[in-house]
Amino acid sequence: MPKTNTIAAAASDDEAMLGVFERLALAAGREVMRVFDAGCAVDQKSDASPVTEADRESEKIILAGLRAAFPDIPCVAEEEASAGIVPPDLDDAFFLVDPLDGTKEFVNRRTDFTVNIALVRHGVPEIGVVFAPCTGRFFSGRPGRAEAIDVNGDYQIIGRRPISARTGVAPLTVVASRSHNTPETEAYIRTVGAAEIVSVGSSLKFCLVASAEADVYPRFGRTMEWDTAAGDAVLRAAGGMTRSLDGQPLAYGKRNQSDDVDFANPHFIASGKSAGQPDAVRARPRH
Repeated sequence: MPKTNTIAAAASDDEAMLGVFERLALAAGREVMRVFDAGCAVDQKSDASPVTEADRESEKIILAGLRAAFPDIPCVAEEEASAGIVPPDLDDAFFLVDPLDGTKEFVNRRTDFTVNIALVRHGVPEIGVVFAPCTGRFFSGRPGRAEAIDVNGDYQIIGRRPISARTGVAPLTVVASRSHNTPETEAYIRTVGAAEIVSVGSSLKFCLVASAEADVYPRFGRTMEWDTAAGDAVLRAAGGMTRSLDGQPLAYGKRNQSDDVDFANPHFIASGKSAGQPDAVRARPRH
């Protein structure tokens, strides 16, 4: 097959997969909001993080849909992983699912929790969706295209428009975690001389950078790959990048790590098309 036809076929396959992601995220988001409106008990997992009926029901919907549509692609999902259910071999491609990112936001009746689905290929998050069902904000990304999606009250897509990360000019707009801020994050913000700091929960932070509403998202607290993959996929599709503190692109599928558990991320900086990106990314927080 000629190269141009191969590229077109791959893009078509990616678009079809993204359509499945979007449909499942909307269905899961509807269920999350049912639980949110009704109220629910909050349990604790072994790591003391909260989990609710919304996390579990959302994950069931997403995993059933992914496994029906793509039976040969392994799934890594937060609640299954917490229960010790992880595929023995991830192959060259696998799904990462966070059925309710921002459970603390959900429990505290704040609005910026999200449903997240991503495909990782060869360690790179390439296709992803992030849906915030309480606010209706919806973002998607695949190689070469990132979009903001408009959704109506019936969880139907009524419009979409392309988004692109902007070239940051100092002083930068920094988006930071609402529930997980750290002294290192504060030090980094002072280092880059931020003009504005936007506090947001969940993976929406990646999406604000992807949609040119912010320039950089520093994370010096703990995250797992399912927390970041979908938002990272949207950001990379929009022309941005997420890098660890050594300047390397954040990698996925990390197992048998000498200093941490499987799928744990190092600290990272997610940024748009900043002309000074390499220096900004490598900047270490100074106390």
